[in-house]
Amino acid sequence: MSRVRVLVGTRKGAFVLTADGARRDWDVQGPLFAGWEVFHVAGSPVAPDRLYASQASSWFGQVVHRSDDGGATWRTVGNEFAYDGVPGTHQWYDGTPHPWEFAKVWHLEPSLSDPEVVYAGVEDAALFRSDDGGETWRELSGLRGHGSGPHWQPGAGGLCLHTILQHPGDPARLTVAISAAGAFRTDDAGATWRPVNRGLRSEGIPDERAEVGHCVHKITAHPDRPETLFMQKHWDVMRSDDGGGTWAEVSGDLPTDFGFPVAVHAHEPETVYVVPITSDSLHYPPDGRLRVYRSRTGGHEWEPLTAGLPQEHCYVNVLRDALAVDAMDPCGLYVGTTGGQVYATADAGDTWSPIVRDLPAVLSVEVQTLP
Repeated sequence: MSRVRVLVGTRKGAFVLTADGARRDWDVQGPLFAGWEVFHVAGSPVAPDRLYASQASSWFGQVVHRSDDGGATWRTVGNEFAYDGVPGTHQWYDGTPHPWEFAKVWHLEPSLSDPEVVYAGVEDAALFRSDDGGETWRELSGLRGHGSGPHWQPGAGGLCLHTILQHPGDPARLTVAISAAGAFRTDDAGATWRPVNRGLRSEGIPDERAEVGHCVHKITAHPDRPETLFMQKHWDVMRSDDGGGTWAEVSGDLPTDFGFPVAVHAHEPETVYVVPITSDSLHYPPDGRLRVYRSRTGGHEWEPLTAGLPQEHCYVNVLRDALAVDAMDPCGLYVGTTGGQVYATADAGDTWSPIVRDLPAVLSVEVQTLP
């Protein structure tokens, strides 16, 4: 029977949760890197015991660790992230020039095909690649060199590159998302980039439909339908059927279209999940009820999933990397909250239960389906 490994990054360390295919009884390992903010933990799709963790501390800076045994042991790998060959300022909140600074790694994305290749999205927004399992890194500087880079502005969480989508049939195509600049795509392995934000509309910027300047929170796609992208934006759930060339709103009957994560069912490319929160100033569920919403039609029509989730006095948030989907059948989902709970469902969202409680605030959740 297959097994499931859930990788959890929190404000004060990382945790590895494992269960068999029934997904009822869970073993909890951690905290790893206790006391450190662990922004992301990710595993290689082609070498499942190769894990990467991104940890940060205001005292000690940013450190990337690697495990080659499924999280049992870890070692520090290369941590030289140097911005390369691009003019060195961008806009700050008030529009004044601000020098590019390396603050932290927000997201690690191992290659779909090569266990030695891993990408890193960092703050201030840039994309790095390693070809030797994280030992050395080089910036794919064509992104910041696109020309719009000096006009990017930080979102409330910072100027972060938080989403890295690989095209399963074309390793030269990557789509990334930056808060608060928008989505960008390369078709030549990062040499050149173009914005893919047509159809996005954002209040509060000088041109609501500008080429760049949109606060994209997360983008995802089903591997069998890589041209169909789903986006949770700072207000609005969006869909593209041409690889990001154009976008249309599919928020439909959601109680609010503000949120951070978005995910797609493992076996149903038109089944999508989001976690609405009240607003951009009230980062908790509407009416204090934690509800994951599911659309079986690719958007517009949404149903609340509530069984097993707290439906009163719940004021947690679910961050952009804290919703993950396993590849089991039926499909499982995992939601981590800023209150330290990780909720799981083994029936595509119909019923939920907490698999762990009282962790530090959860920053990220990833899941691996293991043989």
